[in-house]
Amino acid sequence: MAMLDQARAPRALRNILLAGAALPLLVAAPAFAQDADATPEDEVVVTGIRETLRTSIDVKKRETAIVDALSTDEIGDLPALSVGQAIQTITGATTHREKGDASEIALRGLGPFLSNSTFNGREATNGSGDRSVNFNQFPSELVNNIKIYKSQQADLVEGGVAGTIDIGTLRPLDFGKMRVQGEIKANYSPYQDKVTGSSAWGWRGTLSYVDQFKLGGLGDVGIAIGAQRNSTNNPEETMAGSSTWVACNANVTVINNNCQEVTQPQVAAGTPFYLVPNSIAWRQISEVDRRDAIFGAVQWAFSDRVELNVDAQYSDRTFVENRRDFNISEMRRSLTNVVFDDNHVLRSFDGSSSFESTASNLERSEEYLGVGANLRLDFGDRFTLNLDGAYSRTIRTEIERQVRLRTDAFDVNGVRTAVNNQRIPYRYEVLPGNFAPTITIDPRFDITNHDLFWDDARTRRDESRRQNEIWGFRADGTYRVDGFISSVKVGARWAEQTFADYDVRNELNLNPAMSEDRRINQLCRTAFPQTGFLDAAEGNTITRWATFDPICLMREYAGSEDPGLPADLRSPLNRDVTERTLAGYVMAEYQSELGGTPIRGNIGVRVVNTRVTSIGLRSEFDLRDNGDGTVTLVPITGSYQSLTETSETTRVLPSINAIFELQPNRLLLRAAAYRAMSRPAPSALGSGRNFSLDANGTSIEDAISEIRATGSPGLKPLMSWNGDIALEYYPNRDSIFAATIYFKEFGGGFMPFVTDEDFVIDGQTVSVPVIRTINSPNKSQLWGVEVTVANRFSWLPKPLDGFGGKVSYNFADTNFESPDIRLGDTLDPVTGTITPGIIPPASLNGYSKHVLSAQLYYEIGGFSIQGIYNYRSQYYQDFVGGNSQNRYVRDNQTVDLRVSYNINRNISLRAEATNITDEPKVTDMPVPGSIRQYHYYGPRYFLGARFRL
Repeated sequence: MAMLDQARAPRALRNILLAGAALPLLVAAPAFAQDADATPEDEVVVTGIRETLRTSIDVKKRETAIVDALSTDEIGDLPALSVGQAIQTITGATTHREKGDASEIALRGLGPFLSNSTFNGREATNGSGDRSVNFNQFPSELVNNIKIYKSQQADLVEGGVAGTIDIGTLRPLDFGKMRVQGEIKANYSPYQDKVTGSSAWGWRGTLSYVDQFKLGGLGDVGIAIGAQRNSTNNPEETMAGSSTWVACNANVTVINNNCQEVTQPQVAAGTPFYLVPNSIAWRQISEVDRRDAIFGAVQWAFSDRVELNVDAQYSDRTFVENRRDFNISEMRRSLTNVVFDDNHVLRSFDGSSSFESTASNLERSEEYLGVGANLRLDFGDRFTLNLDGAYSRTIRTEIERQVRLRTDAFDVNGVRTAVNNQRIPYRYEVLPGNFAPTITIDPRFDITNHDLFWDDARTRRDESRRQNEIWGFRADGTYRVDGFISSVKVGARWAEQTFADYDVRNELNLNPAMSEDRRINQLCRTAFPQTGFLDAAEGNTITRWATFDPICLMREYAGSEDPGLPADLRSPLNRDVTERTLAGYVMAEYQSELGGTPIRGNIGVRVVNTRVTSIGLRSEFDLRDNGDGTVTLVPITGSYQSLTETSETTRVLPSINAIFELQPNRLLLRAAAYRAMSRPAPSALGSGRNFSLDANGTSIEDAISEIRATGSPGLKPLMSWNGDIALEYYPNRDSIFAATIYFKEFGGGFMPFVTDEDFVIDGQTVSVPVIRTINSPNKSQLWGVEVTVANRFSWLPKPLDGFGGKVSYNFADTNFESPDIRLGDTLDPVTGTITPGIIPPASLNGYSKHVLSAQLYYEIGGFSIQGIYNYRSQYYQDFVGGNSQNRYVRDNQTVDLRVSYNINRNISLRAEATNITDEPKVTDMPVPGSIRQYHYYGPRYFLGARFRL
């Protein structure tokens, strides 16, 4: 992996330098550009990409805080297929990719945990268990304003150390005209075309209507309504190691057993070790994805002094995945000829493992509902009162039906195999320049032979349900005065967020007569459903295997295609969290002069009280004697004790923003200082327990492999002191040069600790160690620089003056540490002693040192074309709940292309392509360079038409 990282590093650096090479051209361009304020160009109506960038520049200039935006006065003109893709074109913003599309947002190279996301100024729920917003649930065609507040001010909803993302929708009266708009797009996925019997085509259709009506004495009312149906597919090819990795003692020879784990004292004494997952799997996925979304808004101006705004959003997304897995299920077994590097990353070894063919059917549905109402009351010319209430709810349900078939010394016909063993010899190696491991299987074993996969049949029916709800109310009053202080705002906010989930399993381990296994094996066989599996992954040798129909297997083995839920949904894994927030603030807007230089800004303080109540279940266990000197712990079904944990914090968040107009409307110097907070994810506040039991322990202690908390209700918000200085130059309405230096000092972080808890085992109370997460006592710092340059090349001769571009770059550096939950530093909460870990810590969740976005467009007449390049360097991505091992996403880049042509004022044609360079997503675990997973999604192409009336 080190060789691969070295090979990829020059390419990543080259991409940054190539984009950076455009900076002198863009910086020099404003010097040649005409002053928009002094020419008739302002009278020309601009549209399309140029209009969007111009409006975004204007929003940034007018805001008091340090803000970047993507804004358009029209509906459906955001230049992106999704809100996530639109956001990643904004300076300092980047995304995490899932299923080939932009999902969670990171600001200034910092992960979604440190960002706060709002919809029309209100908190929004999601189905992931964290505080990020799944922006894919909002159609970009129904959004026309996205703001990212980089610096904080007292009237913003708290929660964004990195910044606050606010998605704004249209206000119909402000739009000021009637508009009926429809758009239809067809999409094509080359990767789906590789799936046998599947269509590579999908579609999305959007329809919206905006209008205004005069009601005489009742004032004016405006309405807006929009709907979208998105029907597509998300093909995926992947290889993945398990989410649990161990450190194996390299001094101990492993024969017909699992490797021996190394201890922290052994590592401290110099014992060599290597890192290995419990298992590894190759997965082929075929998927059907459908989303229905509806948006509605009513703006009612009863008079100039009274206005009511009501908006609602609804989204229902369902996808079905058919998964076919080939598993090497015992990666820790019989490891010989092991070669590993200085980072303890495996380079090659010889192993022996059971092989498995696993067939799964996964259904996920996610329903989002958001409703909000805002009432503005003007009491004379001095005082304005805004009352706002909101409700947001997300319900995500996931059902997976899975059947595993395993190898044996005999085939399904009772004939001894050539290997004559359940476990098959293989060789693992990572060749120079490849990130896909090369697997060489004993040539006597054919993984495409269905006869060889039949033993130890196991059926699983897993169902999980996550429900996240937020009720919120806020009141904001603004009093306008004369003098240095121009206005004073006071406000209060109450919110209650609940997060509850369950994760239950129906499992059967079957051992029918071989004749029955033979019947089912032959009945449920399928041909491998894809051609060219992972042919883009250099080094990969697993291209097909024996596959089966999961529904057929489930029906024949379990007696039903869907065994359904168990009678009791209670489980120690379940989480039930309630978070109540009370916040109040006071903020003053000011304006004056300093040495003849106009200055304006705001100063304020926000006080936030957060109370968490978390309910968890604890199960009792029976001790079962296996009769061979070993014991097994068995949970007593239906026997649970409820445990309630609470915690409370109060935080004071002062802030000040100042703008110095060095040249009015042209050259601005901004400065901001503020304290900010980011709360742990709701799922990380759970009080559940995850038990890993050993079926062959010799004592109670041995029978418990590990107990890991599913959360820690006592986790406190991550706090930071922050400072920003920005210089912004606006030579004309199409151009900007902005540079910001920022600094953050964090008060602690999160790290694992081990504490003893009492459990009832065999009728007796036994104290057992449990791994949890606690706030770290360490302090850390982060500093960064972000630069934005945008210009329309109007200084070029016609027709080249239709070119324009934008480049934004963010660099950040931090010493923040996130220790691995199993192999990292541990904290003794009593003594405060930190025991060094086996592997080095990760950094901030979601932190990337380099983030780059570059856009180049050309518009002439009704034709426009735009290319978008995004680059993000490696980052650490935590698992939901925050109690899993460190995972790193390697540096990645995407190139997208968009073309449009306006036939006339009413009809336009559009073509778009995403990920045209077919970049995979690659993750490492638990140290960089140790391959855990790679995903290939392929490019996607879209062709559509839009009409406006």
